[in-house]
Formats: sequence, C-alpha cells, structure tokens
Amino acid sequence: MALDSVTLDKAEGVKSKLRRIVPRIVGILFGLLIFFLFLNPFVIIGAGERGVVLNFGAVSPNVLGEGLHLRVPIMQRIIKMDVKVQKSQTDAEAASKDLQETFSTIALNFHILPEKVNVIYQKLGADFKERIIDPAVQEVVKAVTAKYTAVEVITQREKVRSEIREMLKQRLAAYNIIVDDFSIVNFKFSDQFSQAIEQKQTAEQLAFKAQRDLERIKIEAEQKVTQAKAEAEALRLQKENVTPALVKLRQIEASLKAIEKWDGHMPKVTAGTIPFIDVKNLDRD
Repeated sequence: MALDSVTLDKAEGVKSKLRRIVPRIVGILFGLLIFFLFLNPFVIIGAGERGVVLNFGAVSPNVLGEGLHLRVPIMQRIIKMDVKVQKSQTDAEAASKDLQETFSTIALNFHILPEKVNVIYQKLGADFKERIIDPAVQEVVKAVTAKYTAVEVITQREKVRSEIREMLKQRLAAYNIIVDDFSIVNFKFSDQFSQAIEQKQTAEQLAFKAQRDLERIKIEAEQKVTQAKAEAEALRLQKENVTPALVKLRQIEASLKAIEKWDGHMPKVTAGTIPFIDVKNLDRD
C-alpha cells in the first residue's frame, strides 16, 4: 500500500509539472507564430529581381540577390527592384532645323545595373522612369532633330535614329540605366507640312509626266522630220533618174498598151477626148 501511495504521488507531481510546462510551451509556440506571421524575418527575392536593404530607412550597401534571405524584423526592410529588360514608351515633340514641328513616339528597351540598385533607389527612387527616362528621351529627340532639316529627317531617318540612340545611352548611363534597344514607333510632321509635302510630290509627278510627254513629242517630231527628209531624198533621186529617154520609153509603153486594148473602131459616143496614139513616134523608133 505504501508503494502505491508513492507511485500516485509521483504521478500527481508529473501531472502538476506538465500543467505548468504545457502553457509555457504553448505560449512560446504562439509567440513564434506571431513572430513569423507579423514580423516576417524571411524574404524571397524572385528571378530578375534584386533586394535593396533599408536599415531603419537608411539604404545599405548590401544588395540581396535571388533566393531566400533572413532580415532583422523591425530594423530592416527590403525593397525589391526589377532588373529585367523593361519597355518605356514616350511621346516627344521637336522642331527641325528649318522650324518644322515633328511629333514622334519613342520606344526604349532598358534595364538597370543589378549591382547598383541600391544607388538607383537612393538617388532616383522606384519611379525613375517618369523622373529620368521620359525627360531624357524628350530632350535628346529635340537636340538631335534640331540639327537636321525636315527633309533630312525623312531621308536620313536611320542616321537620326542612331544618333538619338547613342546620345540616350550616354545620358542614361550616368544614372546606371542601360539602353538595350531603341526605335521610333511613330513619326509625323504637322498637318500643314504634310500637305505641303504631298503637294510637292504631286507637282513633281506632274512635272515628270510633262517632261516625258515633251520628250515623246520631240522624238515623234524628229521621226517625222527624218521621214520627210527620207521622202524628199527619194524624190530627188527619182528626178535625177528621169531622163528624156526614160520619158519616151514610158510613152511608148503607154501607147502599146492602148493599141492592145483598141478594137479598130472609133467610139460612137465619147465623153471626152479620144485617146491619141502617136504612131509617128512608134514608126520613128
């Protein structure tokens, strides 16, 4: 009986300890749950991203790469920055060297240097596109367009495009922004200038047609002159070849043909002169 009493006392002691320990364990687990849910000491940096570490709001020189990282709750905050190739599209107005207004839409592919995301966030902020890229595009387009006349902007478009791209590369590189590609999506002049160009093209086409017609008329006239000269030369040659003997031969031939056709009777009714046959000439020959 004494053994059973000791066993019961031990069991009661264990139960009493468990009753004291279990709430503590539950409290610790609950505290850890709250810690992980609300303080969130872990951060995941996705593909094509970098993490800017802020220590009580101050930008840290440390940049987080892709993957899982541990941060100090309350003290540290992580800003994710996209380092993939991005697209920016900007509308730009400019004036040519001869003061013709131009309107263009510029498409720019760019990315930021991954190792400089902390500097970019510190100096430019997360909205650097609106603050840096758009104004830079507009300024560069105006500067380059002002060097060319309106006609040169059209005829030397590839050269203008290359110059804008190179100037943008230099301008944005100072902000750790890399230009990957550049293109002019849309480009046009004012309505008045477009109409003037259309009228000029129409006038050039009409002038070209008139020139073609003039050349055709000139060629046709030259052909007629050449033909007339050839006919005149032929007549001249024929006159030179007409001799008295040839004339007499033709007369004889005509008389012989008349004799062959005559039936030996004089016509009873005549409407004109009677054909005359020069018999003397025939006998003389």
